[in-house]
Amino acid sequence: MRKLTGLIIALIVLSGMLFIGTHSIALAEDPTLLSPIEELGKAIFFDEDLSVNKTQSCATCHAPEVGFTSPNEEVNAGGGVVPGAIPNRAGNRKPPTSAYTGHSPLLYFNQTTSRWIGGMFWDGRATGATLGDPLAEQAQAPFLNPLEQAIANEQVLCVRVKKAEYASLFKQVWNTNSIDCAKDSGGVYEKIGRSVAAYERSSKVNPYSSKFDLFWDNAAAAGKDVTKITCGNSNAGCGMPAFGCPCGGTVVNRWGTYQNLGLSKDELQGLAAFNDSNKGNCASCHSLQPGPDNYPLFTDFGYDNLGIPKNPENPFYAMPPAWNPDGVDWIDYGLGGYLEAAGYPAEVSEVEMGKFKTTTLRNLDMRPIENFVKAYGHNGYFKTLYDIVFFYHWRGMMDGNCMGNGCPPGMSDMFPPPEVDQNRIMLNMFPMPLVDKMVTFLETLSDGYQP
Repeated sequence: MRKLTGLIIALIVLSGMLFIGTHSIALAEDPTLLSPIEELGKAIFFDEDLSVNKTQSCATCHAPEVGFTSPNEEVNAGGGVVPGAIPNRAGNRKPPTSAYTGHSPLLYFNQTTSRWIGGMFWDGRATGATLGDPLAEQAQAPFLNPLEQAIANEQVLCVRVKKAEYASLFKQVWNTNSIDCAKDSGGVYEKIGRSVAAYERSSKVNPYSSKFDLFWDNAAAAGKDVTKITCGNSNAGCGMPAFGCPCGGTVVNRWGTYQNLGLSKDELQGLAAFNDSNKGNCASCHSLQPGPDNYPLFTDFGYDNLGIPKNPENPFYAMPPAWNPDGVDWIDYGLGGYLEAAGYPAEVSEVEMGKFKTTTLRNLDMRPIENFVKAYGHNGYFKTLYDIVFFYHWRGMMDGNCMGNGCPPGMSDMFPPPEVDQNRIMLNMFPMPLVDKMVTFLETLSDGYQP
């Protein structure tokens, strides 16, 4: 009996050791675990004490549950601009997502395409020229922006970090003497930006766990190239109406050949129309080409003017002259405005007026509850995903039918005029029924998909 008891105990201990061993291996291989610098960046990202009155953090404008954009539904439904830490202060644009942005290069002019590429912020002003990293420069800016977190200067910010619970982690990551606010507050400021950028580049923020990503993997395993998916030229053999994007015919990469790989027929039609140069042609800017992580980022990091109308509820129009001397007459010129302010000659800045960065489409529809209101466009003019896709459809139809001699009789624009009409790109025409299909496809880009 004693021997049997001893044997049982030995087996229990051995099984426990095996569990601990395998569990440790699993933790070490878990891609969602954060490294020390990523953990530090996360702590800084969510720290409300790093604002003038300790009420605002990076996550106030970039919350995970909404795809690292604004979690404030009331703001999203109106002006789209999140108020700053100081009451009655606000910036001038809707916060873009801070996820899937870490591969944006330093801002530069591509001579081949005659387009500006890279940088961060809607207007590219975080060029990367100072730190060699646009994302780190972007991460620094809101702390000292008087319309956002409004910390007085680098030294005050340094002292706040030095007093934080994660100060020991800061020293672990950057060495034991790394928080010297008297002699090196600028160096600490740089380390803050680089730490936040490390978190924003982590697999926790960029998990590639959407329904589309599963489809992408399944298509690759089946030898199918998703970057070539398109509409067919016939409905022969489809057994269903295609509503503007046929699934059959002789086109090699027609969407009908991508079935049973993880996307529904409606989602495939939306993806095909999104990619088809004769339909939406959205992928010409929101690229399907795989990025450094082998999945599409849905952006070419370039700049374009879509002709989005002004958002009359933007709170920046009411900001005092110290920040907005133009008042209600203020016009957001985007990249062109930044280039002009940075001292570029008029022949460079004028052709970029009204252009804004092409953002990733990942997590475009992520929301905490089904009817949660999100805002779209650089100024939050659009309030639903359907609205902005319909805008593409309608403006494409207007561009296709209203050139030369004007619009046909009885056809008038459903949207206010563009805030900046110069340098506006012409959008592709695509049939109205494909609006719903494209929305259905874009909904597959939200992370956290569970088959």
